[in-house]
Amino acid sequence: MSRWAFHGHAIVSDDDRIAGPDGLTPESLRNDADWARFQAALDAAAVTILGRLGHEANPNVRGRNRLVLSSGVRDITRRDDAWWWNPAGMPLGEALAIAAPQGGVAVVPGGRLVFDYFLKTGFDQFHLARAAGVSVPGGVPVFSAISSGSTAGQCLAAGGLVADAPEVLDPAADISLTLWRRRA
Repeated sequence: MSRWAFHGHAIVSDDDRIAGPDGLTPESLRNDADWARFQAALDAAAVTILGRLGHEANPNVRGRNRLVLSSGVRDITRRDDAWWWNPAGMPLGEALAIAAPQGGVAVVPGGRLVFDYFLKTGFDQFHLARAAGVSVPGGVPVFSAISSGSTAGQCLAAGGLVADAPEVLDPAADISLTLWRRRA
């Protein structure tokens, strides 16, 4: 699958949560600087790969090329708003050959089960923004292993990625970003 590079994007709390107990992104994890950087990545991507809940919560108003993971389809189906794909019915490479045949960057904004899938499949990069001082008790972790005591950093390292030095995205809001890259 070298025709595609997989770039994960998430903003997390100090306790490595991407959403509240209701599955929605809390206001405390919304930040204009992070959002602008994320939107630029989506604009440049060949395809955005996300879960059904994220797709439904964030309608595809810009008409970007999307591949939505769903067990509600057999293999891959084109709908008005996106490609819908079931990983159990078709390998990733075949789905991407249909949805993004030119190759390029596949941006992966989650959710948790989608992040878990690509952690196993192999991220090339993971853009992990962090909102310092924010906690989301009972929230949805970025990776399932966090519920068993791992941290996001430990999960990414176990997935073969190494961290660059963090960069400050928004000093006033204490938002930083660490780019994790596949080991050479």
